[in-house]
Amino acid sequence: MKRIHLVALILALVLLPLTGAAQASRSHVIGFYNLENLFDTYHDEGKNDYEYLPDGGNAWTEAKYAIKLRNMARVIAEMKKDNKVWHTVLGVSEIENRHVLEDLVCEPAIAAANYQIVHYESPDRRGVDVALLYDPSKMKLVESEAIPFDFNSDIEFSLDDEGKARFRTRDILMVHGIIDGEHFAFYVCHLPSRLGGKGQDLRARGGEIAYNHARGMMEKYPGIKCVIMGDMNDNPYDDSMAKYMRGRRNIDEMSPEDFFSPFWSMLDDGYSTLYYRGEANIYDCILVNYSLAHAPKGTFQIQPIVKKKYYGRVFNRPFMTNQSGQYKGTPFRTFSNGAFVGGYSDHYPTYIVIKK
Repeated sequence: MKRIHLVALILALVLLPLTGAAQASRSHVIGFYNLENLFDTYHDEGKNDYEYLPDGGNAWTEAKYAIKLRNMARVIAEMKKDNKVWHTVLGVSEIENRHVLEDLVCEPAIAAANYQIVHYESPDRRGVDVALLYDPSKMKLVESEAIPFDFNSDIEFSLDDEGKARFRTRDILMVHGIIDGEHFAFYVCHLPSRLGGKGQDLRARGGEIAYNHARGMMEKYPGIKCVIMGDMNDNPYDDSMAKYMRGRRNIDEMSPEDFFSPFWSMLDDGYSTLYYRGEANIYDCILVNYSLAHAPKGTFQIQPIVKKKYYGRVFNRPFMTNQSGQYKGTPFRTFSNGAFVGGYSDHYPTYIVIKK
């Protein structure tokens, strides 16, 4: 009898780590990173990429491009080091084309992740697009779509008909995948710029487009878990997100038609992903629908990950941040005052964790 108990105890001790590993594998990191002008050194026909050419304003050489790739890969690798797992899904923005992503995922620091790419060329005049990297061992790709910007809305726009006809911006990327048997729809956005103090109505429309498409997916696939992420060029309390994406600050405030906006409370408490005109902001947001925020037991649900209080994380490290000078405490970017300084991005990445 004692021997039986001893064998049972040994088996329990052996299986305990395996059980923990199995539980850990049911957690997934979903993130977003604005790569701040990840351009190659070649001209793409029809794109205004001239400043990112060897003879352009930034004197963008192969050596600088190699530094940029290495830096972006380092940040992604550091997040893996922290989380012990690679991102299952990582949305990215400000990338020129598929080629730069193919170069990025081959960087030695992240090659082991075997990231696959979903990307479409968008009509943005500067030539920057959004894309999604995913781990094919964790997510099965079902379908994807580039959702174009349009003006089919009741929003009152500042542009006249001629201005609307000329307007070009990034498409919104939708990627439908299956993770451990559950359907997900991921939306990657880079909403219109704030340059010149403009674009509030355009960002509102961008938020409306993403939300309406997500609602359509929820009707088509009942119970699907939707994640809207991106550089919104707005804070979580702005109309594009609070009104048109129906983002809610607190998870308990949600109705089934709402999205939970975890970075809203983080912004209120002093977190930031970038500085714009000297002010701290969180433009790099991730929102989740009711099915992911209030998930049935045994299915994927968003998790509190920072101080057991916040459902999102702004990832930064000293090497990603200016340590002195005029811009101390802000993201260490690629260029500063027109000079190449070999930094990373003017945005910090953000992520959430989901778990069964």
